[in-house]
Amino acid sequence: MYKLKILVVDDQPEILEIIEDTLKENFEVLKAYNGNEALNKIKKEIPDLLILDYMLPDINGVEICKILRKDPLWIHLPILMLTGKGEIEDKIKGLESGADDYMVKPFSPKELLARINMLIKRSNINLDANPLTHLPGNVSIHRELEERLKKNEKFAMLYIDINNFKALNDHYGFARGDNVIKETARIIINAVQEKGNPFDFIGHIGGDDFIVISTIEKAEEIAKKIIFDFDKNSINFFDEMDRKKGYIEIVGRDNQLHKFGFLTIAIGIVTNQNKEFNHIAEISSMGAELKNFAKKFNTSKYIIDKRS
Repeated sequence: MYKLKILVVDDQPEILEIIEDTLKENFEVLKAYNGNEALNKIKKEIPDLLILDYMLPDINGVEICKILRKDPLWIHLPILMLTGKGEIEDKIKGLESGADDYMVKPFSPKELLARINMLIKRSNINLDANPLTHLPGNVSIHRELEERLKKNEKFAMLYIDINNFKALNDHYGFARGDNVIKETARIIINAVQEKGNPFDFIGHIGGDDFIVISTIEKAEEIAKKIIFDFDKNSINFFDEMDRKKGYIEIVGRDNQLHKFGFLTIAIGIVTNQNKEFNHIAEISSMGAELKNFAKKFNTSKYIIDKRS
């Protein structure tokens, strides 16, 4: 049975032990003793909820909250902040930095469990997000496109898909596939942060399909950056023996052995620079058409539609 992951960050081992004993029956509990260790584990483990001490030996809880809330991947991560202080100023600082709830130590284990369940329930109700990457899902994607159409904004939509992903998933298993999806999300986010605009939108349709909505002048630079970083990392998705061979072998539906090389990425770019769209279905359809054309190449490729 799958258990939600909760990362607990506290420099006091006895507090970590109490929290772990309280939660381990219902959750997978991860632990970190300082801020830097916590930030590293968050990137690797993708927790579903964070329990964060206010005072830590390196980076305090308020600063960690601020760092996470600036990152699209973690903007919706539920955060429960703990502190040994009872002053109202600390509570306000914690909540203003992005924490969702606040508890003062010492606390009742039953109350802690109740607060966590409340945060998870609230997150599931209010958040249209992919559970693996925490990026906005289809409802948010549709809403974003509809808003831009209503405002008559000029924009570009990048429809992103991984080539040979199913073969890798079948060969190595779902855990490897999940790691590829998370790393791809990270690559896309970094590319948008480096080459895009502060107001650009990143969404996860599901599986290995992603969406970026940006300005027309930034779209190709974002696509090039995604392709460069993905290709640089692609070899690491294979085991060492398969890296040396340069491929994996999968038995297909025809019962024949098929070879699949390193993963590549396909991007279709749709813009309303030269044409008018009346409905988001038209944008999605054209994005899929361009992406599928890009998938026909043996290398990572982006295709942008410049037809009138």
